[in-house]
Amino acid sequence: MAKNRTGSIAAIVSDFVESLTGAIEGEVFSRARDAVLSAMGDGKPAGRGPGRPAAVTRGPGRPPGRPRKKPPIQYCPVPGCKNRAAPVFGMVCSEHKDVAKSLIKKYRAQRKADRAKTKKGGTKAAA
Repeated sequence: MAKNRTGSIAAIVSDFVESLTGAIEGEVFSRARDAVLSAMGDGKPAGRGPGRPAAVTRGPGRPPGRPRKKPPIQYCPVPGCKNRAAPVFGMVCSEHKDVAKSLIKKYRAQRKADRAKTKKGGTKAAA
């Protein structure tokens, strides 16, 4: 009777080992297939790669397909200078970076006053 019992336990263990082996083999084949397909490019979703996912919107209040509009180019406020201003020099060009800030303020105020005059004059002339 003991021999019969161990024989049935051995059969149960053998069946369990066979089913476990089959499950492991199936998982290994599935993972290998996925790895091969992703290496060939068929297993990945289109347009995706490693790294950070794409943002849904490009900024607050802007639709996702519309790019950001760049601000206008700022020029040096010194009269007669046509160079671009740079934040590194305090929004003046590299040639005028050593000009006193009080003079720069005066130049900006003068330019603002000139613009206001031309705007007023332009609207009166048109009317």
